[in-house]
This record gives sequence, structure tokens and C-alpha cells, in this order.
Amino acid sequence: MPDSSLDFPPPTTMSDEERAVRVDLAACYRLAEQQRMSKVIWNHITARVPGPDEHILINRFGLRYDEVTASNLLKIDLDGNTVDGSDDTVMMAGYVIHSAVHRARPDVNCVMHTHSRGGLGVASLEEGLLPLSQESMLFFEAVGYHTYEGVSDDADECPRLAAALGQHDHLLLRNHGLITVGRSVGEAFWRMLLLEMACQHQMDVLATGRPYVLPPREVCLKARQQSEDVWPPGLHEWPALKRRLDRDCPDYKS
Repeated sequence: MPDSSLDFPPPTTMSDEERAVRVDLAACYRLAEQQRMSKVIWNHITARVPGPDEHILINRFGLRYDEVTASNLLKIDLDGNTVDGSDDTVMMAGYVIHSAVHRARPDVNCVMHTHSRGGLGVASLEEGLLPLSQESMLFFEAVGYHTYEGVSDDADECPRLAAALGQHDHLLLRNHGLITVGRSVGEAFWRMLLLEMACQHQMDVLATGRPYVLPPREVCLKARQQSEDVWPPGLHEWPALKRRLDRDCPDYKS
């Protein structure tokens, strides 16, 4: 029997462009759940609503990632106010982190934040992310670092978060987790999936206690450039991932 507590009124008006972003963002939440990158009802993934208004879409507080659908995403402005008639309360920590990035980076359309196991491990290491694998080399000298300031519920932290990210597309929040951004939802997700993979691999290698090998800087830079030039993140992977969702849990589009 359907859960009546999840029956939210659908948005009254919506452009085709907004509908497409909603579907992609709902897909991103479902895929994050499948990849063990969710935290029950906590953390957030946001996407910019196409158009002149500075509005973003975010999950309703209290919903699990596997309960998020295109229609029950919440539309808010960059001050954390709902703009779709909903009386839902926006989680301050989600607003602070995501509004900081969306304000500072108009080129970014999606922001993804996780407390995943590998990411938490590497974010707690003094040396940060090491180029120990091909996946990690894709982020070589392309990751920002932000010092932990406590739970991110203070808007005063926004400028420091934005400055730490800079023009990077990846950010390690010290003792906290990971952030990736993208020009599309699919790009942000694929960056996060590879970054978490690199972090997990690093923690596995360090756990052996054995000496490890770091390639020369020029090789790491070459690997990163090859990836950026030949395989834009998410371009081919995102449609393939959505096809799996269409088969396994098509309700995300509802």
C-alpha cells in the first residue's frame, strides 16, 4: 500500500526544462542511495532551476534518498526560503553549503555533498587525496580543501566554503566529507562516484601498512588532462545509469 505521508502536492506550474532537471536530480538521489552515499535523511544534492530566478531544488527534510521523486523536490531561493507554496522547513546546513556554491559559481548547476566512508576517511588525513590510482589522478591538483568549522549551519561560513572550492569542481571538507559540482546533475554525480572510489582505494592501500608508489607529477597531470579532453564526466555514463533506474525503480520520475 502506498505511504500516504509521501503524498505531497505536485508543483502547480513547471517548464519542460525544470521538469527535466527534477527528473535528473531525483535520479541522482536514487543512485546515491544505491552506491551507499546517502545518510538516511541527511545530506543534500541540489540543482539550479533553469531560468532567470535564482532558485534551486533540494530534497524535503525527512525523506530517505530512495523516497525522492521529481515532484516532491522542494524549490527554494538562495536565502533558504521556499518559493513553491510549501511550508516545509529547509535544513540550515543544506542551505549554507549549497547556497555558498551556487552563489559563487554561476557556471555550476548541481552541487552534491556526501558523508561517504572513503571520503570521510581521506578528509581526515593530513595529506588529503593522494594519486595512488588512475581514478585519483583524475583529481590531481584539482581539489580544494576546507577546514572543519563545526556543523555547517552558520551563514558566515559561506564565503570561506566558496573560496576553498574556488574554480575547482571537487572539495574535501576536512573531518566532514566531500563536495562535487557539475554543469549538469550527471557530471556532478559521476565526479562524486569516481572521487569516492579513489578515496576508498586510498584507505585500502594505507590500511595494508605497506610502502606505496606515487607516479611522477607530469604523469598525474597527463592522466587528468586525458580524462578531461577525451571523457567528459558523466556524458556517457549518466544515460547508462538512468537506464538502470528506469528498469529497477521508475517511480523516481513521478
